[in-house]
Amino acid sequence: MRPMILIGNPGNRRTSSLQEARRRLHLAPAVPVPYLDLLRGTMRLEEAFKEARAHSERPPVVRIDAPGEDFEVERQLIALGAPDTGPEYADDRLLPVQGRSDPHPLSQKSALALKEQRGRLYHPSQWFRGFTRLLAKLETEVGQICPDVQWTNAPADIAGMFDKRHTHRLLSAAGVSVPRLLEIPEAIPDYGALHETMCRKRMHRVFVKLASGSGACGIIAYQINPSTGEELAITTIGVDHFISRPPQFYNALKLRRYTDTATIRLIVNWLLSHGAHIEQWVAKAAYGDSTFDLRQLVVGGAACHCVARVSRTPITNLHLRSKRMSPEDMGLSEATLAAVRECAESALAAFSGSSVAGVDVVIGSGSMKPHVVDVNPFGDLLYNVLYQGVDPYEWEMRHLELSFAPLIAANSGKAARARSGVVQI
Repeated sequence: MRPMILIGNPGNRRTSSLQEARRRLHLAPAVPVPYLDLLRGTMRLEEAFKEARAHSERPPVVRIDAPGEDFEVERQLIALGAPDTGPEYADDRLLPVQGRSDPHPLSQKSALALKEQRGRLYHPSQWFRGFTRLLAKLETEVGQICPDVQWTNAPADIAGMFDKRHTHRLLSAAGVSVPRLLEIPEAIPDYGALHETMCRKRMHRVFVKLASGSGACGIIAYQINPSTGEELAITTIGVDHFISRPPQFYNALKLRRYTDTATIRLIVNWLLSHGAHIEQWVAKAAYGDSTFDLRQLVVGGAACHCVARVSRTPITNLHLRSKRMSPEDMGLSEATLAAVRECAESALAAFSGSSVAGVDVVIGSGSMKPHVVDVNPFGDLLYNVLYQGVDPYEWEMRHLELSFAPLIAANSGKAARARSGVVQI
């Protein structure tokens, strides 16, 4: 088995679960590289590669994990995305949408002076710019240290998956079923343009999604009544108003309903200023008095772990108290599940440098046709979900070698599933 270098936030649920899976399989621990050390320049990647090679002469696998759940990392990434960042760090080549300025950018000094306020959305577009700059730096440095390195997910793919505009374009070009786009993002700069376009195209229900958001952060399920003009926005975004300074936006961690145009306009304009993707609101298939979608994990080209997210609301993320269920327990037919697996596998295949992603799939009401609504490079944190008796992290570690086999690299989904037995380590 190849040694592994793990770039992440030490001690959080993701890195701890992966290390525990390696321990169960009697593998050497992944060499940890903390985000904060990279951002502060207090750790050199050469040290991690040297330690990894102490376990094996084979080229290590580098896994980049999610940078969330650490405010200091968030602050450092916003600072890295600042306009006054030095030219040696201001590499925007992996930013999926080029030539777009961030609204009201913060200087490095201002970014590093930010104080933690739980749930506050500080500057999502500048954060994303900083994250892609870090990914570009990692791609360059790792390529210089170890040209034959293997990535679980390549930095360019992570940047692309993180941008919903880019993901939708890529999947559409690859023939993957996705919800219909309302309009190209450049054509909808503000609330007025959104409202006019929805009415003109008679697409009265849409999802407005922060381009670089995750975990339902920055998503609005928005609808206009075509007869009365009444509006409804369902979202996790909250707003704090002030007399002498601009409003602040935050992730409320629970769904809110807005019907007043003034608040809806304010939130929509803020989202659009930071970059947003707008797509048709596909009516989800029903389960009892609720609807559902599926998080389908794909590893090495083959679908594996899957969980249904059942909710009475249009936004189904599990942390919003949606009910988790096994697709089999819901009585979904094998034909439907096979279509979901094929759709998810095709979505990951569009990102040729990646072997792991959680793919969110909506099954259309009536048609039962699957549509991919998100591809998450860090979508393998699935609690109490087993496949062939093992959790997602153990499955990934067992299939690490298979993930880079030529046929799977060519994304042959059927062949991948046929070879998906447990690998001997």
